[in-house]
Amino acid sequence: MLYTGKGDDGTTGLFGCDQRLSKSSAIAEALGVVDETNALLGVLKLKGGKTMATLGLTYEALLDDVQQDLFIVQAELAGSDKRMDEARVAKLEGWVDAIEGELPQIRSFFVSGGCELAALSDYARTVARRAERRVIAAREGEGQQEKTPLSAYLNRLSSLLYALARLANLRAGIAEEKPHY
Repeated sequence: MLYTGKGDDGTTGLFGCDQRLSKSSAIAEALGVVDETNALLGVLKLKGGKTMATLGLTYEALLDDVQQDLFIVQAELAGSDKRMDEARVAKLEGWVDAIEGELPQIRSFFVSGGCELAALSDYARTVARRAERRVIAAREGEGQQEKTPLSAYLNRLSSLLYALARLANLRAGIAEEKPHY
């Protein structure tokens, strides 16, 4: 059954927790935006498909890996014993470093757009940044302010998506447009 009716009163439950909390709570909002990020990565994965991203990985393979990691992010946020780890953060850093090695040096902000893959990558980046902010807010509300692999992962994810946007435009032969301040 795809519905239970338990949330009709505006509450939801977390992993392994008998208590219900408001769907408007900071943790529910954080979980929702991580889910939104994951869904958007599904669209980006389909658009990039078998196109090579970096280090022998296609967009499809790279983004599928990230989507799997986002389930760990959600599980950790929801209170399970699953945890994001430094190895997954390092994996993202390796991908960003490899992509950055192909790109011209950044000297300015860039206007989003160019090719469709770049525009979708930029859009996914902004949603990932919102997820990062919501996760930080939720964790601060619980009194957790220390740096964790989970927060580092979300931060690196937006860097990866920015790098993928720039790479898509470079490979499409589209020059990056600087803002006209």
